[in-house]
Amino acid sequence: MILGNLAGRRIELKEIHRFATGPTTLRRSLRWDILKFYDEIKTGLRKVKAEAAAPSGISIDSWGVDYALMSGSEPLLGLPFHYRDNRTDHSFRKFLERAGRDLIFAETGIQFMQINTLYQLYDDVLSRPHLLEQADHFLPIADYLHFLLSGTAAAEISVASTTQVFNPATDSWSKPLVAKLGAPETLFPAVVKSGTLLGQLTDEIAEETGLGRCPVYATCSHDTGAAVAGVPATGDGWAFISSGTWSLLGVEVDRPIINQESLQANFTNEIGFAGSIRFLKNILGLWLLQETKRGLADRGVDLDYSTLNQEAGTSQPLRSIINPNHNEFLKPGKMIEKIQSFCQRSGQPVPESAGALARCTLESLALSYACQIEVIQKSFGQSVNLIHVVGGGSRSRLLNQLTADAAGLQVLAGPVEATALGNLLIQAVAAGELGSQADIREVVHNSFEIESFSPQNREPWIEALNRYKSLEQ
Repeated sequence: MILGNLAGRRIELKEIHRFATGPTTLRRSLRWDILKFYDEIKTGLRKVKAEAAAPSGISIDSWGVDYALMSGSEPLLGLPFHYRDNRTDHSFRKFLERAGRDLIFAETGIQFMQINTLYQLYDDVLSRPHLLEQADHFLPIADYLHFLLSGTAAAEISVASTTQVFNPATDSWSKPLVAKLGAPETLFPAVVKSGTLLGQLTDEIAEETGLGRCPVYATCSHDTGAAVAGVPATGDGWAFISSGTWSLLGVEVDRPIINQESLQANFTNEIGFAGSIRFLKNILGLWLLQETKRGLADRGVDLDYSTLNQEAGTSQPLRSIINPNHNEFLKPGKMIEKIQSFCQRSGQPVPESAGALARCTLESLALSYACQIEVIQKSFGQSVNLIHVVGGGSRSRLLNQLTADAAGLQVLAGPVEATALGNLLIQAVAAGELGSQADIREVVHNSFEIESFSPQNREPWIEALNRYKSLEQ
């Protein structure tokens, strides 16, 4: 939870409260303890009050695809599933057989991933129809928390567009896919634009936190939408990487690119602030390094990320690479063994040390980025002259340099808190304190140092990119 102070075309941030959001295991399923998050948010709001702050607005953003079910009489119908739960292993395949890839993509323009809301909802249709019959709506995670704070049940358009049930051309839920799902049409909530004032804190929350009837906004409820709104870019010809557990790599375009080429490339079209389209690819991201770090700790090698990056930096370059988007890396557990097995199967040296494992992961991510940048340029005619990296992953100077080397492009890294910045500054636009997306990016550019990385030693990376492409086959 971050408090922003906007003054003189600059913004200052202050972290007020932080809490973990890992999954909870319940009867062999992975769930989100959403009520714990709700309690932590209220704790944070009380800390805001203790700061003697009187915020002009509150908004929440979160990861996409997951959701809660609610009704007027029962505000939570079951703990929300975590997207890494294995329940979509079956429903993904079954719904593709039922509806077909062509229809799904033509209606939504969204990358096919088994974690998507569409396949989670279909699992509910198949396995727990009684909950759907009781529910008024499903609400994406951030918008469910907005509902608890404000009493308004609505889905914000940036996160609705990621569900693979929403049509970005009509700005509405896809009637053909809702029909194929067999879920009640009433399950799908009203959709509001980015920067919508939902209402005010309910009397209960106002009293409990001491903040009174503070406005609650739906800015970009999807964290990537908020992060891209906070990219300090100017002009044209830039790509973004929102770098964290997932890496979201793409470009901003004026309208969805929904055709056979984007279907074959498995790209996604997500709606952003002010009606922009994020044409992007979901890449598994630093999840691989997080799980590797966890696996090393289980073996008694407990390293922080700084040390892990240092050891990677001194390890032999481009020795072993993996396809980070391979299905085997999606689920938690045994990441070291999975990486080593992939290298062994593909006839490469098996990384053994912590540095070699981290180097393999980071170089593979950089090559994945370079490959997708090439697709954006060659297949879709989008000019890319530089890459903006924002989010937690922008802290990794090694990964930033590897990305510049692999793509042959300048990388501009920062700010780390782009998601919070986008969220806060969209509130400022909604409140009339800023005028546009360009104003948001100017404020971010004025407020934070951006580090530049230039490509070096290109020859080995050209050969490595060809090796990487053979792993994607």
